[in-house]
Amino acid sequence: MNKKFTTDSGIEIQPTYLPYKNEIGQAGQFPFLRGVHTEMYRSRLWTMRQYAGFSTAEESNQRYHYLLSQGVSGLSVAFDLPTQIGYDSDHPLAEGEVGKVGVAIDSLEDMETLFKGIRLQEVSTSMTINSTAFILLALYVALAKKQGADLKKISGTVQNDILKEYAARGTYIYPPKPSMKIITDIFEYCHRDIPKWNTISISGYHIREAGSTAVQEVAFTLANGKAYCQAAIQKGLDINSFGQRLSFFFNAHNNFFEEIAKFRAARRMWAKITQELGATETKAQMLRFHTQTGGSTLTAQQPLNNISRVTLQALAAVLGGTQSLHTNGFDEALSLPTQEAAKVALRTQQIIGYESGVTDAVDPMGGSYFIETLTDQVEEKAWKYITRIDEMGGSVAAIEAGYMQQEIARSSYEFQEAVERQEKVIVGVNKFTEKEENKIPILRIDDSIRKVQSEKLQAIRNSRDNEKVKANLLTIRQTAVDNRNVMPSVIEAVEGFATLGEISDVLRGVYGEYKG
Repeated sequence: MNKKFTTDSGIEIQPTYLPYKNEIGQAGQFPFLRGVHTEMYRSRLWTMRQYAGFSTAEESNQRYHYLLSQGVSGLSVAFDLPTQIGYDSDHPLAEGEVGKVGVAIDSLEDMETLFKGIRLQEVSTSMTINSTAFILLALYVALAKKQGADLKKISGTVQNDILKEYAARGTYIYPPKPSMKIITDIFEYCHRDIPKWNTISISGYHIREAGSTAVQEVAFTLANGKAYCQAAIQKGLDINSFGQRLSFFFNAHNNFFEEIAKFRAARRMWAKITQELGATETKAQMLRFHTQTGGSTLTAQQPLNNISRVTLQALAAVLGGTQSLHTNGFDEALSLPTQEAAKVALRTQQIIGYESGVTDAVDPMGGSYFIETLTDQVEEKAWKYITRIDEMGGSVAAIEAGYMQQEIARSSYEFQEAVERQEKVIVGVNKFTEKEENKIPILRIDDSIRKVQSEKLQAIRNSRDNEKVKANLLTIRQTAVDNRNVMPSVIEAVEGFATLGEISDVLRGVYGEYKG
């Protein structure tokens, strides 16, 4: 009996492929199958980012300066869980989590410390934050103003993708409808005041980390992107304008050719989606994306093997045409990355970019019988999911019905079953195992961080103008009640040292909390 070969999404792989006869076009031209820029990496390499943030703003600032000195061309900030879900570090629910999976940011003082010695006008910053994205963006803008930066020139991205939180990750605060309203407030504000800022990074990364297939990652991410566009259009915004500041965030896993096909298919699909929504400007039809290598693919067993995994994944992202890339540290199945692991991860990107030669040709995999056929197959299967979601009333309705969550859970379960049966080999885990004693040094975050942050918060509350803070918080509340754009009032509040938790609580009082 012949063995059946499939991709991780269940697409059957033939032993050989006949010549591909469909037109694939050129890079830089609709529907951008081969890339969004005519010259791609021949004219400029992707932005090399390293996702970093841990403990206090002081410690994270030291890591940022180190990464910049090593050739990073953009910063990518990780925030701790209390910051992500709108609690100050001294809140009872923050206990045990302060500074653990990212940096703790409570106020403008923390933001000033985080970027001490770094001119915001001269660096591109990506912030992985969702339910409190509007507050972190306000803090960033407030700091840029203090530095005397030209707001028209600051650049970066705020993740700001709440739909995938309901579907896959869980760091939400408010119900879907008010959350979508805040997101479109950011669209509107950025278009007017910080036009170079990417207003949302629509994330498939966390959908994939939760256990989806590559096809589901594309389908659910693009469906969510479509929902954001529709919400913005309903608010009266022009897709030809806000559409140019949308970006995407994808995962890269180990199934090398499927990952390349996934990225190429996503570009072509998004071009068609935006065109159907009324986009006529070329830049509003382009899918620009950041990629991070797959955290869930890393193993605690034989962790040095993760360097090979990350290299494969990074190469797939580059051959798929990513605009920005983060490579994981080999130790991330054990802890936050150490400085040494972060350096190896960065050097992996640099070796691909400067030594491999894969950047010399535009879309070097384009025209491959296998890649082009696989790209078509990924797209076909993804459209079926999107059609189903549209029939349900769109992403918000599909999430509220539990459809995306159930599909992701099913795929995750099936993958784990395949691993248990050894149908899916994980080197060092279910095959080629060995008894080992872990000698990899790991980064440990001290629980005393919460005490440090709490003391800083108390000092801020004692020194600020609390009457002004109270008035600013009342203004935010009234702005939300009146259904006006909250961004200007939030910026004014953080400039007066209102804290992230205080602002989040005001809006909890207006919008309520989503219970899932």
